[in-house]
Amino acid sequence: MPQLPFLPSRRALLALPGLAALAAPVARKPNLSVRVEPLFPGLRLAEQMERVAAAGYQGFEFGDWRAQDAAAIVALKNRLRLECVCLVGNRSVNPKGMGLCHPAEREGFLAEIRASLDAARRFESGKLVVLSGFKVPGMSRELQHASIVEGLKRASDLADKAKVTLIVEPINTLAKIEPLNPTGDNHADYFLDTTQEAVEIIRKVDSPFVKILYDLYHAQIMEGNLTETIREHIGQFGHIHVADVPGRNEPGTGEIHFENVFRAIAATGYTGFVGMEYIPRADAMRTLMDVRSMAERAFGA
Repeated sequence: MPQLPFLPSRRALLALPGLAALAAPVARKPNLSVRVEPLFPGLRLAEQMERVAAAGYQGFEFGDWRAQDAAAIVALKNRLRLECVCLVGNRSVNPKGMGLCHPAEREGFLAEIRASLDAARRFESGKLVVLSGFKVPGMSRELQHASIVEGLKRASDLADKAKVTLIVEPINTLAKIEPLNPTGDNHADYFLDTTQEAVEIIRKVDSPFVKILYDLYHAQIMEGNLTETIREHIGQFGHIHVADVPGRNEPGTGEIHFENVFRAIAATGYTGFVGMEYIPRADAMRTLMDVRSMAERAFGA
């Protein structure tokens, strides 16, 4: 009987230099992105993207897709090796005639989502930020809640076909000023202002293409308890935004212990994006690099 060739055991193979590293599972960590307008106001999107890449981030986010040339932005993002993380699916925080709170605005809302889903395809983005709009005077909160659920169910059918995730954002209604728009409305009448109600809505919609945009700035103002909320509800989160409280400035300028928060995010196994949406007090590039270093320490990079 011919002698079989010697085959080393898996243990012996893993002992060989380099092979153990190849066989070990690669730990996946959260990625970092930048909402470009507050960090680099006054610059063209292309210039903002170049700064995001230079700061060592993996993704960028921006608001008004209607003002941009999709082909040019896609070509640049591919050259810079950036991901277009999300676009904004509504025209504003309170989109007149196309909100979620009133059933009479349903068709306007869905028309806007269709247009934004087409934009997501053209910009090669996998997520759309969705905003509830302001409360409807004279209508009960229960009816408005039900209208949001029904609207998102209808929109989830469109999102499923496009393979784009709708990320619904709770916004605080307590801050006297919205730092991103200090001369405008402070969003005191915005409907969806707590994580808990957002979770209830997402569970009722029951679609893998509808999740929550968990904004740490808004959540800290409304409810605090950030790390426990992250541990309990990370499965419902499709994206996370970062800014300190008060003032919506860079981490380290306010009351949130961001290294602990970043560590809690990484501990859940979350591999989505954590996006910077703050107004820098110091040089924007310096703050981005400092925050990236903090996040990478917390993520174990």
